[in-house]
Amino acid sequence: MRILCGRSRCIMATYVDILRSEFPEIDTEVFDYIIGVLDCGGADFEDEEEVFEAIGGVLQEVSADCKNEEDIRDICLQMFNTLQLNNCHTPQKQVLLDAPVQLSQISAGYVSAANNVQGIWQLKRGQSSTVDTRKLEKAEAKLKAKHERRNERDSQKTSSPLVLEEASASQASSKKDNRVDSSGKNRSYDVRIENFDVSFGERSLLQAAELTLTSGRRYGLIGRNGLGKTTLLKMLASRSLHVPAHISILHVEQEVEGDDTHALQSVLESDTVREGLLAEERRLNACIAAGTADGMESVRLSEIYAKLEEIEADKAPARASVILAGLGFSPRMQQQTTKEFSGGWRMRLALARALFARPDLLLLDEPTNMLDVRAILWLENYLQTWQSTILVVSHDRNFLNAVVTDIVHLHSQRLESYRGNYENFVKTKEDRLKNQHREYEAQLQYREHIQVFIDRFRYNANRAAQVQSKLKLLEKLPELKPIEKESEVTLKLPDHFEKLSPPVLQLDEVEFYYSPDQPIFNGLCLSGDLESRICIVGENGAGKTTLLKLLMGDLTPISGIRHAHRNLKIGYFSQHHVDQLDLNVCSVELLLNKFPGRPEEEYRHQLGRYGVTGELATRPVASLSGGQKSRVAFAQMTMPCPNFYVLDEPTNHLDMETIEALAKALNGFKGGVVLVSHDERMIRLVCRELWVCETGKVRRVEGGFDEYRDVLEEQFRKEGYLPNFYVLDEPTNHLDMETIEALAKALNGFKGGVVLVSHDERMIRLVCRELWVCETGKVRRVEGGFDEYRDVLEEQFRKEGYL
Repeated sequence: MRILCGRSRCIMATYVDILRSEFPEIDTEVFDYIIGVLDCGGADFEDEEEVFEAIGGVLQEVSADCKNEEDIRDICLQMFNTLQLNNCHTPQKQVLLDAPVQLSQISAGYVSAANNVQGIWQLKRGQSSTVDTRKLEKAEAKLKAKHERRNERDSQKTSSPLVLEEASASQASSKKDNRVDSSGKNRSYDVRIENFDVSFGERSLLQAAELTLTSGRRYGLIGRNGLGKTTLLKMLASRSLHVPAHISILHVEQEVEGDDTHALQSVLESDTVREGLLAEERRLNACIAAGTADGMESVRLSEIYAKLEEIEADKAPARASVILAGLGFSPRMQQQTTKEFSGGWRMRLALARALFARPDLLLLDEPTNMLDVRAILWLENYLQTWQSTILVVSHDRNFLNAVVTDIVHLHSQRLESYRGNYENFVKTKEDRLKNQHREYEAQLQYREHIQVFIDRFRYNANRAAQVQSKLKLLEKLPELKPIEKESEVTLKLPDHFEKLSPPVLQLDEVEFYYSPDQPIFNGLCLSGDLESRICIVGENGAGKTTLLKLLMGDLTPISGIRHAHRNLKIGYFSQHHVDQLDLNVCSVELLLNKFPGRPEEEYRHQLGRYGVTGELATRPVASLSGGQKSRVAFAQMTMPCPNFYVLDEPTNHLDMETIEALAKALNGFKGGVVLVSHDERMIRLVCRELWVCETGKVRRVEGGFDEYRDVLEEQFRKEGYLPNFYVLDEPTNHLDMETIEALAKALNGFKGGVVLVSHDERMIRLVCRELWVCETGKVRRVEGGFDEYRDVLEEQFRKEGYL
């Protein structure tokens, strides 16, 4: 039975009338068949030729040679026009139902009817029919082939590669700056970009923003995931935002390409000036040796040697080797070709090349993600003495406290700058918010006071002039905006499971290796239960991820036993979780494919637990930021409600607020946790046990992270990577008070020696335990410290009449 709306009945009647008027003696079964084809496939016909292919052969048989092919085509054209009219004037209309529709009941009512329906070919036909069965079958086959071609085109569209939106930047140009740059007179290495916008596709990331980077300072760029920090770095690196042409920029973004170049040589080649001079030297010496010199080669060689001496080219290999060693490359690894390294090590190599090249503006995006704790500590100390400008995106709180001199906060589509490290930023931001709140409340009260006066005397003729004056004053007041506070990040890990009796997870005398001549673990004994909060640290390549896979049962021990509770359900977060996500679908579809059969609201609720809400959940995963992809991975991992989490570098790409929320959620979780992490903040907040992987063993550090950090710093000093004695000449010049306080605190915590020349009384009182005075060719020690020295000076002033 075919049920149509009134308009559709009218349109259908049109081609029914055409069919009956042109073929008055048409067989009833053939008539129903043709109407069925036009009714069901009408929206799919693209032109009259397709209509002719579908029913033309049947109509020619029905006409019994009364109509030629041209007539049949005209009839098909009339029917096609009718179908087009139907498609244009009958939009599908959504109707709100009065009650829920029970599809199961409706379908049950049609079962018996469907069984009684017979196709056109199943009916017993009279001999009077003049239809050629073979031509009818041919027409149906053509229609079926057309539908198959259409479905194939649709599938090709859905499987085509995803086209991502692109970032763009615009800014107001300054004629003065353009003239200075074009004249070549701009020698400043400061970067000042005013009134610029940055967008990603149709989404605006920054509006009318300003960014100032003073030469020699180190800036930390912070903000929530997905706000545009990485995009801003890319706009600067590509010079889509105006940076003076004489300022060299290096953005550590992509890993080094793998080839036959040795790692040490790859780093040396990043210094293009040195490489160019050495290449010219070799060319000139070859000319002299071949006897083709014209006499000027010796002069040019002298200039090259002077320049090489000026840039200390002979010390370059040693400096490159120190950088590589600090980032974890052993002497043997430094001689390996770049194609032998994994992606993580090639990223370290890219960082080493950037540090060696010493650009005027160094852009770093999450540099600690690829490093272990040892390499992070080395990098912190190395960057503290960096001479040019750094802009680094990082969510490592301790790294920012150790390295940066300024914070640039990205929020509400604008940039705000703060002096000092991250701890100073937090304090200053809180003070600013309190002051803004006080100003808001005061202005609100002032407005209310004026409005009360206006409402009271609005209709008083004697006060009309005053009321008008107050109204004008109210209009001139600046627009009152409420204080914008960033929403708090909360994460909740599901823990609806029964408590398991120990032992829950245990390794007993486990031995493991990939190759017998390179053992990784021997005699490994570890255990964890639902109360465990264990952190595993160690250098890259020490076997941390291998240990996790042994715990999960993904790897089988060569010898020894792995015991796991029968009800143990492990949730695993991989360091390379992005590789496990389907980037071509949205987050909701990702969960639907992984855990089918649940309502969409459940998938959205699960994603909402981790901040992937609203329109964000319907974007392709490939278009999300690194932190947002991590949140999607967390939503996928926790969907089955595991009772034991094994997390491999879970803080990579997460912003600081989400890291804090994750730490809080893990502490409140009723199951067990084992994590590998380099984030000192996460380790201090969560872990109750610290295990160190080294030399085929896993040992527990009783003193926690403080003891482990002290051991690493002592190793650095022995190896010469960290100084054990500082000599500082007026270190407080040009520093603000917050930085001076931080420097004093750092010097007091330093385990080596310190000698400083200073005129800053505060610094002297905070740091120095001995005071030496230089005078009249002598150096004497002042036993009473700065107070005694000050008293002596004041007494001299009185004798000389100055006081």
